Amino acid sequence: MTRDPEQVLGFTIITGLSGAGRSEVAHSLEDLGFFVVDNLPPALLPKMAELTMRPGSPTRVAIVVDARGGVFFSEFSKALEDLRTQHRDARIVFLEASDDDLVRRYEATRRRHPLAPGDRVVEGIRKERKILTQLRGEADLVIDTSGLTPHELRDRVRDAFADAPPEDGLQVSVLSFGFKYGAPRDADLVFDVRFLPNPHWVPELRLHPGTDPAVRAYVQGNELYPVFIERLEALLDVALPGYLAEGKSYLTIAIGCTGGHHRSVVVAEELAAWIRERGLPTVLVHRDVERA
Repeated sequence: MTRDPEQVLGFTIITGLSGAGRSEVAHSLEDLGFFVVDNLPPALLPKMAELTMRPGSPTRVAIVVDARGGVFFSEFSKALEDLRTQHRDARIVFLEASDDDLVRRYEATRRRHPLAPGDRVVEGIRKERKILTQLRGEADLVIDTSGLTPHELRDRVRDAFADAPPEDGLQVSVLSFGFKYGAPRDADLVFDVRFLPNPHWVPELRLHPGTDPAVRAYVQGNELYPVFIERLEALLDVALPGYLAEGKSYLTIAIGCTGGHHRSVVVAEELAAWIRERGLPTVLVHRDVERA
């Protein structure tokens, strides 16, 4: 007797650049109750799917797949097709980081990059990025771990997986940020709200964040604000159902202003509330509000 396929959750496949935090994500998912298998050759993914169809087997499974698999990695696409043939969903979480961050991490651990000739870490990173380019484009969720502490990365994973299981549909993250600290590399949609008047130049508002009622009133009181919000929500009214229809599991919407302290926070707060009203699980993150 096998389990009803409709009652079986799909795989979460963790992949991405070496040193970008795959092990940390795997440990986080274990803490959330996932059954995690590290460094499984892609060719064995369909066999793993068969095993989880048996009564009493794990229902939440995460598989770590990376370039260390060598020739096995070339079989990844075929393995995904085999999973779909079994009517099993496979959601891909792709981890990346900047070259500088990856080099620093390898220097700190004194480990060799798996694709580095000799000790040239930068060359190994370049080769791995090239190998994984197509896979990154197919990922359901991309997490840029540049500058993240292990604790912050665990928070990102918990936000993405703890509140609603992946099969519930599209899960949205709304992120406010400051352009002067760099745009998020893992955002699907980025909106620049620096056209709105900046509370930074109002002395009594400068030190208060966008969550403060006075700052919110100042930003929302500008004549451009309601027009922008109306058109942004109209755009998402079209885009969100489209993402759902295409089977996208995770969507990150980034709202940026200069420092990530005022305008982007106000817009992100309102947008996250609006998306939640439409029944989609939504995480709100103010990346730079404490830095400005």
